[in-house]
Order: sequence, then C-alpha cells, then structure tokens
Amino acid sequence: MADEKKEKQMENGMEEEKIEKAKENLESAVDQEGNTFLSQEPTTEVIEDHPMEEKSEDQQNDEKISLLEEQIEKLKKELNEKEDRLLRVQADFDNYRKRMKNEIANLEKYRSQALATDLLTSVDNFERALNTEVNTEEGKSLLEGMEMIYRGILETFKNHGIEQIDSVGKPFDPHYHHAVMQGNDENYEKNVVIEEFQKGYILKDRVIRPAMVKVNE
Repeated sequence: MADEKKEKQMENGMEEEKIEKAKENLESAVDQEGNTFLSQEPTTEVIEDHPMEEKSEDQQNDEKISLLEEQIEKLKKELNEKEDRLLRVQADFDNYRKRMKNEIANLEKYRSQALATDLLTSVDNFERALNTEVNTEEGKSLLEGMEMIYRGILETFKNHGIEQIDSVGKPFDPHYHHAVMQGNDENYEKNVVIEEFQKGYILKDRVIRPAMVKVNE
C-alpha cells in the first residue's frame, strides 16, 4: 500500500510539472506576440477629404440666365419659322384669290365667246347670200329681210362686246389677220391688207377668229 501511494504521488508531481511548463510556454508565447504587435507601426489609411464645391449665388444666377437666354433664342427661332410659314400661306392664298377673281372676271367677260363662235358660220352664210345678185322684186325683198336679220345679229354681237375686225387698208397684223394670199397693188403700201376673204371677229380684247386676207407685197 505504501508503495502504491508513493507511486501515485510521483505521478501527480509529474502532472503538475507538465501543467506548470505548459503555463510558462503559453505566457512566453503571449508575451512574444504582444511585443511583436506593439512593435509594428500603425498603418492608418489616410482618406483625403474632397469637400463638394458649393457654387456661389452669382454663379447659380448666371447659369439660370444663360439657360433662359437659350430658351428665348429657341422660341424666337420657332416663332420666326412659324411667321415665315404663315406669310407663305398668306401669299399663296392671296395668289389663289387673285387667280380665281381673274378667272371669274374672264368667265363673265368672255361668256359670249362660245355662242358667237357657233354663230359665225351662219353669219358667213348671210354675208355670202347678201352678195348674191337678184333681178326679181321677190328676190330683192328676200335679200332686204335677210339684211335686216344680219344687221340684227351684228347689233347683238356689239351689245355683247363682239365686233368685226377692220382689215382692208390696214397694216398686216398676224394677231388679227390670217394671210392666205399675196398681191401686188400699187394703190397700197407694202405689207398692207388689200382684200378680205372672210371677216374676223374680236370679243373685247380677245380674237375669236382672225380675218382671212390678201396682203400686198
């Protein structure tokens, strides 16, 4: 029993020595790490502070004024473009109105042209009939009646602005005369109408039909 007790005491003593040695090693390691940590210089990252630049009140006002001026210029440009379009539309409308007014005036002015043109053939036939020679009283009476109708037609023409073109003895004018022959007559000057084969007519200032004539060389 004494030997067992002594053996246990020895084992306990060895355990205590191991514990004490472990404590010493731990304390040594802690001291070494602490010294190493303390010996290191702190590495503090310096963050530069860039404060936001605050604009002064004058700068802000200048920017506002500049922006307003740009908007004003833009509005002026748009206004000028719209004024130009309006002027073009107004000019186009004025031209259209004038054109329509002229067309209406021309329709009123020359409304008798179609009727006169259709009647010219009949008038030509009256003229040829009136140039026919008759020897009987009955024939002369008939011609007188036809001449009255012919004069009535010419008078109606005149009331509507339709008149015959004077040709014989007048200088040749291609606007009023249609030359179908040339002659040589000492009684007339050169380029003068010496004979008329078919009468021409004008409606106010418009030629309905040029006169068919013979021109002196």
